[in-house]
Amino acid sequence: MSHERPWLANYPAGVPAEIDADAYPSIVAVLEDAIARFRDRPAFSSFGKVITYAELDRLSARFAAYLRGELGLARGDRVAIMMPNCLQYPISTFGILRAGLTVVNVNPLYTARELDHQLRDSGAKAIVVVDNFGHTVEEVFEKSPLEHVVSTGLGDMVGGAKGAIMNFVVKHVKKMVPPYSLPGAVRFRDALAAGARHPAPSDPIDSGDIAFLQYTGGTTGVAKGAMLTHRNLVANMEQAAAWVGGNLRPGEEVIITALPLYHIFSLTANGLVFTKFGGLNHLITNPRDMPGFVKELKKTRFTAITGVNTLFNGLLHAEGFDQVDFSSLRLTLGGGMAVQRAVAERWKQVTGCTLVEAYGLTETSPAACINPMDLPAYNGSIGLPIPSTDACLKDDEGRIVAMGEVGELCLKGPQVMKGYWNRPDETAATIDADGWLHTGDMARMDERGFFYIVDRKKDMILVSGFNVYPNEVEDVLAGMPGVLEVAVVGAPDEHSGEVVKAVIVRKDPALTAEAVKAYAREYLTGYKRPHIVEFRTELPKTNVGKILRRELR
Repeated sequence: MSHERPWLANYPAGVPAEIDADAYPSIVAVLEDAIARFRDRPAFSSFGKVITYAELDRLSARFAAYLRGELGLARGDRVAIMMPNCLQYPISTFGILRAGLTVVNVNPLYTARELDHQLRDSGAKAIVVVDNFGHTVEEVFEKSPLEHVVSTGLGDMVGGAKGAIMNFVVKHVKKMVPPYSLPGAVRFRDALAAGARHPAPSDPIDSGDIAFLQYTGGTTGVAKGAMLTHRNLVANMEQAAAWVGGNLRPGEEVIITALPLYHIFSLTANGLVFTKFGGLNHLITNPRDMPGFVKELKKTRFTAITGVNTLFNGLLHAEGFDQVDFSSLRLTLGGGMAVQRAVAERWKQVTGCTLVEAYGLTETSPAACINPMDLPAYNGSIGLPIPSTDACLKDDEGRIVAMGEVGELCLKGPQVMKGYWNRPDETAATIDADGWLHTGDMARMDERGFFYIVDRKKDMILVSGFNVYPNEVEDVLAGMPGVLEVAVVGAPDEHSGEVVKAVIVRKDPALTAEAVKAYAREYLTGYKRPHIVEFRTELPKTNVGKILRRELR
């Protein structure tokens, strides 16, 4: 190592300095190991319906057989998933992986413009979509590379009368399913039945195969797919398991999965790590419905919960949350965005459990730093680099800065992505010649090896754990008649950490903030839309005419 690693001396007892990234040849091997050990234990629950590890095994194998045998997809083909948390999610994900294919997670709230980009960029040949979002797929289907659509109702895997009633209520009472027409679409349950007629695919998966094309804005611009291999995720599962494993009881954990599984934090921490330990993922489909969420929590003896600051803050302010039974809760993990001290302290007070902050990126599968599990109280730090992870802070010239100085946080480890899909230039701009991934986050390290995020180097805006890239929002707003110039920056927000602020020079003097927001609703998903719209006569610029976002901040 070219520099010291002071954090190793401060690792919690029993946590090794290194893990074996090749402990399993693939995510599928980890899953099959868990299935063998925990066959009869519950694996996932949603709307009161529970599936065991044995059922997850059977259903995901059928879905894999359908994709390869019935649809004729070939190894390495991409399959998109566009769903909120429901039982179909893990069945599809594990089915796609078992078939030797690549999962492309799509935010179901995406507009047609956003979905169109992701499908074309990834070259996805098939998509699994919940009926609520079928209309978005219909809008882009003709121009997309899609050849197959599998559609499903939210209640389909709940089954029986309850599932049928759920589907009816969602569609006709709550009016949450805009009408759509995708003539060739196959229903999810029919796909599973068809899969049962084919042998389960058994060709070996290589640890270097791409498991997920996980879309992110990276450090710049338009969304691109981080290529996360089976080895990247096996490594991150082993790293997280080494870090939290001593605190978990195999086959007995119940984790609340409220963050969407399409988000890398929930995908790895909940969907993969807890599955490895034979835990039960209790899926929350709509965590924004706080009364419904609290009701679920009251019915569940949960041992762990992950979330972002916004989610914890929302729960703490939700009616009835203080009456939840927290006697089994032993792990609260916060990530995705900075955890605020006030929220962490109140969480500890109400639940009796320390809110442990972690740090990661889509590009690192995601975990890179985690605080010790036995942390007595919130410390404002993102924690220590986890096993087999190296970290350093560099200045603009690429030199490592002195202890206590601020520099750009750079990371190295087996969990670092292979690169960005079809974008060698972007990959080279993010991962330097020595293999360091540049995070774009400015940080400092104390003498014990704890890291503290100070600020962001890049212009990215972080809204409740979701990345927003100013240029994407600017491109959309610049297309609005009446807008002469626009710059987008992050503005601090008590609730979501940051919100999007648009500063506009008008071409049409009659242009209103409300009109700008209405226009944004058409092309941008919720968290990317400007929350604040400000009008100015001119924007600050450099002498070459580049807009100075930092002056606007």
